[in-house]
Amino acid sequence: MRKRSALLNVFILFLLYAAAMAVYVWYTSPNNVPATYAGTPADPATFFSPEQLRDSQSLNAARYWLFFISSPWEWFIYFALIAGGLARYWRDALERRGLPVYVRFPIFVLLVDAAAFLLYLPLRVIGFTISKHYGISTQPVSGWIRDKLVAFGIGYLTLLAVSAVAFWIISRGGRWWLKLWLLSIPFTLFMMYIQPVVIDPLYNDYYRLKDPVLERKILDLAQRADIPADRVYEVDMSEKTNALNAYVSGLGSSLRIVLWDTTLNKLNEKEILLIMAHEMGHYVKRHLEWSAAGAVGGSFVMLGLGGWLYARIVRRRGRQWGLRSPSDLAALPLALLLLSVLSFASMPVSNAISRQAESAADAYALELIGSAEGSVTMNQTMAVVSLSDIHPPLLVQWFRSTHPSDMERIVQALDFGKTHE
Repeated sequence: MRKRSALLNVFILFLLYAAAMAVYVWYTSPNNVPATYAGTPADPATFFSPEQLRDSQSLNAARYWLFFISSPWEWFIYFALIAGGLARYWRDALERRGLPVYVRFPIFVLLVDAAAFLLYLPLRVIGFTISKHYGISTQPVSGWIRDKLVAFGIGYLTLLAVSAVAFWIISRGGRWWLKLWLLSIPFTLFMMYIQPVVIDPLYNDYYRLKDPVLERKILDLAQRADIPADRVYEVDMSEKTNALNAYVSGLGSSLRIVLWDTTLNKLNEKEILLIMAHEMGHYVKRHLEWSAAGAVGGSFVMLGLGGWLYARIVRRRGRQWGLRSPSDLAALPLALLLLSVLSFASMPVSNAISRQAESAADAYALELIGSAEGSVTMNQTMAVVSLSDIHPPLLVQWFRSTHPSDMERIVQALDFGKTHE
């Protein structure tokens, strides 16, 4: 009875929070730019149609609401698994069957991961449905389901490997969080290395850029930037989305310059070269390496603080939740809960650093090309295609925005044009 009361109270708190965030995202008025930029190319009213403005407002209000309730809903799932006794029940049931630990552990991790996946799935379905309704997503339902199943499989195998090592190290005692951090360094670098060559191809088809003339121009631009690239990759995204994107990923020999085919179809050559110059700016300014260093430094703080909280909570609540020790596999939902909470709390810092890096890459692109021609129209086109919010509200910028707003990028291009052209 006490467990049910605690879960009910937490769920009511979640509902109140969800209602408050609904009010916030609706009344913070997406695309409400400062009066200084009214009527300028940074004003969405000058390049959005009235219908697109209405759709952008509704779509982004829904996007923001889903974003802000997603993490708390995930926290509630993990809290319910451990405080509601389900994690303990699964552990005990597996033990009663006399299964060896190397069988029990993968099954238990699968049960926790599958429960979290299924309970979180409605939010993913809502997000996909909204994206389809507004014409952002073009992916058929079957393809979307396939991607989610692939993501679940990769996530499960990763969680199984990481949690097996983590709980073994925790069982050895001592400063286990520090040992975990030291092990996380090669793992983080390895994942960044294999991401573009092993994981990304599981979701999409990558091939050499079909336009040899454009590829030559991009490679010439890369040569000017001293980037050791011998090919440009095109990825087939038009079957999934109308959004536009390009990126540079990987480390060392796994480095890839990638263009979405939607970008190639909807932007002109000058705009594409500006996007490529931006991505090259990340390489030249060592943002990929700094990102790796940031991930390593962030994990130090995360594991240090998370490890302290984890040990403290197990000591205080362990008996109530049926946890025998910090290395009890039934404590896995607690570990996932703390990691999720700390990741969310760190977003304002990590996003601020990311926005600064993106702004620096924008400035580098303008300098490398030597002109802002095409930059304004490029950002306007990308905003219209994705129905993005030109000037997101403050909380959205803090917790969700990894890039400068479209308004900021357009203003930056206009300022460059005034001083250099």
